[in-house]
Amino acid sequence: MKYYLLIILLITLNVSAQKTTLYCIGDSTMANKKNPDKNPEHGWCQVLQPFFNESIIVENKAVNGRSTKSFIDEKLWETVYKSLKKGDYIFIQFGHNDEKIADSLRYTNPHTAYRHNLIRFVTESREKGAIPILFSSIARRNFNEQGVLIGTHGDYPLEARLVAKELNVPFIDLEYYTELLEQSYGPEKSKKLHLHYKAGEIGFYPEGKDDDTHLSLLGATEIAKLAMEQIKLSDNPLLKNLKKGIKN
Repeated sequence: MKYYLLIILLITLNVSAQKTTLYCIGDSTMANKKNPDKNPEHGWCQVLQPFFNESIIVENKAVNGRSTKSFIDEKLWETVYKSLKKGDYIFIQFGHNDEKIADSLRYTNPHTAYRHNLIRFVTESREKGAIPILFSSIARRNFNEQGVLIGTHGDYPLEARLVAKELNVPFIDLEYYTELLEQSYGPEKSKKLHLHYKAGEIGFYPEGKDDDTHLSLLGATEIAKLAMEQIKLSDNPLLKNLKKGIKN
């Protein structure tokens, strides 16, 4: 009996050892939302786990309203850093709140502080043997009167791309792919990807809501699909183990 119990324990430990943790750090476009059964807002990393088999465990550490600066200053990064282990992956996507030029607690210059904070996330992840993946910020639904989608992120996506190239980090240009997504839905139907409700339409927003930045469940799911598709298409050898964990 003891022999069989030992075998079961060894099998359990072996299965556990094979699991890889995928950490996600970023802002509200990624973050888990409270009361998901009632709250129509979802972050795209909130819906990631079903895209993976049991070998990948998603730990979504993104937090609403954070920039690279506040994520570090509030020691949110320190907590993630301490948890990282060899072979883990980490999705990194910031920019929306780094852009807030009127907020000294969050704003970063894209060419200096933002860039150096991304470098810190990358280098410190690698210190622990983890594999960082950089993402550009998702596009906002920002169509002009002529139906042209106008970018809002300035030089932040460029700096994320440059850091990725400089440090040989896998890079997913989510700004580009979400621009294509918004355009495929068009100026009116793209509201479904975000939070647009009339007063009294749903209980969670009794006064209504018009939000072109944050995501509905549909929007979050579509963006998670885009991220998975780009990882599967990548030939970067650093992503090999992560790709194995994605469901077909």
